[in-house]
Amino acid sequence: MFALPLHSRPAPRLRGGTWPLYDGGIRGSYGARRGGADRQKMAFQSKQSMTSSNDRTDAAQGIEGVLLANRDRIVRFLLARGAGDAAEDLFQDLWMRLTDRPMGPVADPLPYVMRAANNLMLDRYRSARQSALRDQAWGETAATHAPSAEIALISREQLALVEAAIAGSGERAAHIFRRFRVDGANQRDIASEMGVSLSTVEADLRKVYATLAALRRQFDAS
Repeated sequence: MFALPLHSRPAPRLRGGTWPLYDGGIRGSYGARRGGADRQKMAFQSKQSMTSSNDRTDAAQGIEGVLLANRDRIVRFLLARGAGDAAEDLFQDLWMRLTDRPMGPVADPLPYVMRAANNLMLDRYRSARQSALRDQAWGETAATHAPSAEIALISREQLALVEAAIAGSGERAAHIFRRFRVDGANQRDIASEMGVSLSTVEADLRKVYATLAALRRQFDAS
């Protein structure tokens, strides 16, 4: 008797049948090996999905990082284009405009942000122009068309809703908003008064602005 080499030995048998050793593949109805291809396809799809998700996350974080790192530069940019006392408010509007929506990867975040700031100022100019035309038209008819009692009532109701929305944003956020918008206090001074960081003041203002923006959309739809 002599021993067969390992590669020449027969496969193990069970109840008269031969079971081939499992090679990691999945065989179809025609015996085609599908396991390797399927595994590669699944791995590629998983990697593609993870990459897409990471790109979206990195894009949003990248824009926020650019806004934070270049805050003073952006405010100066807005001031140079006539923003005046509204520069801080416009920076908050810019933040909401860029971060409150899904976005894909941005190749050059800083130029992208500066273009958005310029577009924001263009929108402001157009809005101011339209407002001036409306004021002129209203002024011409104000002497003969006094506001009706119904319109006055609606205005009071909307004002009450605005006050409730501000209060609903939280005690600290409401106080910061009133100090900034009503009293005209600087954001850094507000942060010092309340013993919080400047980023906290900005975050609370964005919270109130978002609430008021949603309320305004309700007014426009009604």
